[in-house]
Amino acid sequence: MTLSPEDKTIILDSIRDIPDFPKPGIVFKDITTLLSNATAFKTLMDHLTERYLGYELDYIAGIDARGFIFGSVLADRLGIGFVPVRKKGKLPYTTVAEKYSLEYGFDEVEIHIDAFGENGCCTTGEPSKVLLIDDLMATGGTAKAAVNLIDKVGAHCVEACFIMELAFLNGKEGFSAPVYSVLEIE
Repeated sequence: MTLSPEDKTIILDSIRDIPDFPKPGIVFKDITTLLSNATAFKTLMDHLTERYLGYELDYIAGIDARGFIFGSVLADRLGIGFVPVRKKGKLPYTTVAEKYSLEYGFDEVEIHIDAFGENGCCTTGEPSKVLLIDDLMATGGTAKAAVNLIDKVGAHCVEACFIMELAFLNGKEGFSAPVYSVLEIE
């Protein structure tokens, strides 16, 4: 299921561009205006709910921190659990970590070892079906690490969903899960 042109316009028009942030030459996509626009936020969440109702998901995993917003609302609407994918050192229990490359060095994300049930399995004993969500995909490094984490604990990432994708950065390349982007920015 894809977004209608009218709904796409509602959502896209609610996102503010901030030129030269965080450094010259970058146009930052500010979603705080999407979040504060009740019509646009409801349009987005209605679309995501409709898209994922038939997926029979067990969990939504959201990437720190804006993925927490969209992921927790969607998990509530679908009646399933939400799992935070956090930056290293932010979770209090035993974790599993995955490193990923940055322009200058590495970073890490973590989840609790039992985030998706024992050995990543739901109550049926099958691998838990997980949707990964975040606000933006640029190069895809963080999201690819999060997909690897989901797989590492025995669950299955059925799709990675992004509110926006900076398509010109080719972040979709190398994903081990299908990718869905609500908005693609060329």
